[in-house]
Amino acid sequence: MTDATFRIAELLIEGHTCGNVLMQLALDAQGREAPDLVRAMSGLANGMGQGFNCGALSAGCCVIGYYAGRGTDAESLHPAFGAMLDDFSGWFNTAMTGDYGGIDCAAIMRFDEGLKQRRCPVLIAASWEKIRETLEAHGVDIAAEAPAMAGDEP
Repeated sequence: MTDATFRIAELLIEGHTCGNVLMQLALDAQGREAPDLVRAMSGLANGMGQGFNCGALSAGCCVIGYYAGRGTDAESLHPAFGAMLDDFSGWFNTAMTGDYGGIDCAAIMRFDEGLKQRRCPVLIAASWEKIRETLEAHGVDIAAEAPAMAGDEP
């Protein structure tokens, strides 16, 4: 097990959702606390409450946005922002459709608590690894402040 796997298990045991976990991992990587960001990810849980897109997919895109998105008029998107979203979302679609028959929470966990407990930790860990890989491939250091937060143009 990796450190991330242990942290994921710890957060899930504490009752966090997949979206909470992915944002918390990003914050942990920077040594930051931002409970408001973690809280906001709660809205993605259980496919936005309807079994729609998996929260790990939506939250993964949010985490990429956290590092490479635009927050103020003075900031710019990372030049590879679209490519990063495409890379992560494309991977998620291929992997989850292959493993579970789709990208929706309803397809993945089928509102079955047993399936959720078995599948979600593995899916979250794989998503975090792909997010890290995607950001790294585009020169984004997950431990450093995002360029927009540091005041630098990407």
